[in-house]
Amino acid sequence: MARILIIDDEEYVRMTLSQAMEDEGHTVLLATNGRDGLEIYKNAAPDLVITDVLMPEKEGIETIIELRKLNSAIKIIVISGGGRLNNIDFLEVARKFGASAALKKPFPIDDLCRAVADCLN
Repeated sequence: MARILIIDDEEYVRMTLSQAMEDEGHTVLLATNGRDGLEIYKNAAPDLVITDVLMPEKEGIETIIELRKLNSAIKIIVISGGGRLNNIDFLEVARKFGASAALKKPFPIDDLCRAVADCLN
């Protein structure tokens, strides 16, 4: 199975997603913001990254851009409950910067599992 890095500032979201990925047989690494996530990525080289968009320290779009610089082939799933803010659709912006898939919070765990499976195949 895969090593998956989950980056989200909300503890409940991190724990829920972590449990779901572990239930699927994956190894999970956790970070609370993009800055810490990038450090973990550099040290652990996970197969897939799941990242929130709106976070302190380093937000998701910037994190995606930096991940792409480190590894242009890395699969990234972006998640966000932010929706539209000031007419900006963060999920669409994330796709344009290289997210492989995007899910709007809240989403069914089955949708995440499908997106992870699609990204890893």
